[in-house]
Amino acid sequence: MKLELIATATFGLEAVVKREIESLGYKILKTEDGKVTYMGDERAIVRSNLWLRSADRVLLKMAEFKALEFEELFQQTKAIAWEELIPVDGKFTVTGTSVKSKLHSVPACQKIVKKAIVERLKEFYGIEVFEETGAEYTVKATLLKDRVTLTVDTSGVGLHKRGYRVCDVAAPIKETLAAAMIQLSFWRKDRILLDPCTGSGTIPIEAAMIARNIAPGLNRSFACQEWEFIDEKLWKEEKKAAFESIDYDSELKIYGFDINRKVVDAAKENAEEAGVDDCIVFKKADASKLRPIGENGIIVTNPPYGERIGEEEEIRQIYDGFNRFFKENPDWSLFMITTDKEAEEKVMGREANRRRKLYNGRLETCYYQFHGERK
Repeated sequence: MKLELIATATFGLEAVVKREIESLGYKILKTEDGKVTYMGDERAIVRSNLWLRSADRVLLKMAEFKALEFEELFQQTKAIAWEELIPVDGKFTVTGTSVKSKLHSVPACQKIVKKAIVERLKEFYGIEVFEETGAEYTVKATLLKDRVTLTVDTSGVGLHKRGYRVCDVAAPIKETLAAAMIQLSFWRKDRILLDPCTGSGTIPIEAAMIARNIAPGLNRSFACQEWEFIDEKLWKEEKKAAFESIDYDSELKIYGFDINRKVVDAAKENAEEAGVDDCIVFKKADASKLRPIGENGIIVTNPPYGERIGEEEEIRQIYDGFNRFFKENPDWSLFMITTDKEAEEKVMGREANRRRKLYNGRLETCYYQFHGERK
């Protein structure tokens, strides 16, 4: 069955997500702020959830239409074949947003959409009361400039929840953002990769998973796994294929340093849970006193932003350390995300080769990309 799917993304990562979808073999219909729409089928839902590294979640698009009145919203929602997706015992909730639309009351829109779906299912199944004890279907009504988009969330918990973060630390970076940072650096697995402010180890772990070709969703579950709409054998086939595609043979040079011993221990546990502890070296080290560990390496890092009291001096020392390191090792490259708008001058004393505005949670950041000298 041909389906229209939407991969949602953090602002600034749409191009990365688009490339990931294309690499899975699916046709892109359009790319907009925060989402990429593409064509697929039931297998595409499975494969997308298993393999998309930088998307937030995968949505099944049910319909798109204009609605200026609640009656229009009700009738056009009711006209959708919800029975093809939601079984008689299906549990479904409705969420919503409304921006620059005449139907601006989100609670009212949610109520209308829910009522329309219930009425449709009542007529199809011939019952008045739904127990809703089965699989979960989260319907979202998104209203933007009077256009309504109705989707159903296939992922459940956000795709950044890989399942390997058993030990957390303060101010972690999302796994999806870390994976995007790695991909935007165009790092190759034959090069050294170092994160000198590794925290919970997310950047090195995501790099190792990319290098090993480990599907990021392999060790977690998804909302749509319980759906009758998707044949269980698709999950078995795609998971089997994912396991068989893992590269256990490549020799990787990935390092994660942090000044806090407890944090380093937490990163090691997370790497072990992710199945990549054998290809990452974590150790206690001061980012302000960096020493070379080889030639032509790449630093991908998420240093402290100074959001907490007392961090300013720590950040200054880290920046000074970076400055010394790159003067002594001009063949190394730096890819750094931070809220600091003066980081270029403070760290490298020059403009970055590239900049990209990204969001780490609700914080607006810049991803600075400094390319090293070629040898």
